[in-house]
Amino acid sequence: MSSVTVDVSYKKRKTYTWLYFLLPSIAIMLVFFIYPILLTFYYSFTNLALTGEAAKELKFIGFDNYIRMFEDPTVRVSIWNTLIFLIGSAVIGQQVLGFLIALLMKHKNKMFRRVIGTIVLAGWVTPEIVCALCLYSFFGDDGTLNAIIAFFGIPEVTWLYTVPMITIILANIWHGTAFSMLIFQAALDDVPSEIEEAAVVDGASKWQILTKIIIPYIKDTITTNMMLVTLQTLGVFGLIYAMTGGGPGTSTTTLPIFMYNQAFVNYQLGYGTAISLLLLLIGIILSLFYIRSMKE
Repeated sequence: MSSVTVDVSYKKRKTYTWLYFLLPSIAIMLVFFIYPILLTFYYSFTNLALTGEAAKELKFIGFDNYIRMFEDPTVRVSIWNTLIFLIGSAVIGQQVLGFLIALLMKHKNKMFRRVIGTIVLAGWVTPEIVCALCLYSFFGDDGTLNAIIAFFGIPEVTWLYTVPMITIILANIWHGTAFSMLIFQAALDDVPSEIEEAAVVDGASKWQILTKIIIPYIKDTITTNMMLVTLQTLGVFGLIYAMTGGGPGTSTTTLPIFMYNQAFVNYQLGYGTAISLLLLLIGIILSLFYIRSMKE
């Protein structure tokens, strides 16, 4: 009987010890993650503002912010712009380009991989605002791109005004492709070379090796990278704001830009937090979709 009591007390102490080690992490999650989300959720149902009558007295206004949000045509434009920016720069741009660069570097010598890797990483390690200024100088009216096309006798183009969405998509691709490249490079290095050699002996083409062996082998990595890049791209703010400010008009106004304008330019914090929850909801839905894809 006494031995059973000792075993039970030992298991309890072991459980409590495990909890003690987790307490710092739990506290950090509660203070810096859970609490801000709950506070944001509460403020989205209020008239919180930085100026005017609403700044004097905080009132609970129910779903007024959400009704206003779904009646606001600029919100629909912002959602559409966000999806275009997401698909263009994350799904098509960073994912595909990162994979192609990693594939081209596969089986190359160390010097080649080091040089190419350093060039691609230069965009990633550059701070977002510096990256925005570099690309603004490149696409500006008197920028590098117009200087290049003028050299060949082609008329200059106001890129940031004519095709602003394409410019910010290309800027984000240049800034973030290195992350996907590193992920895919590690995954491709883990593909057994024996399988590829056996396929070559059996007469498989390079395209067949890619589609029938390499891609199926790293499909979990592809899904994981897609989820990470998607969530990163959803929150891009500084790059767009520094290059176009969401303009001309609302042509590059994504949800983060629109949320910032409502909360800190128009001082409507309650409305801004409601928009931020919409952005959070989109991120959750996409994450659940990717997680389900990984399970399948």
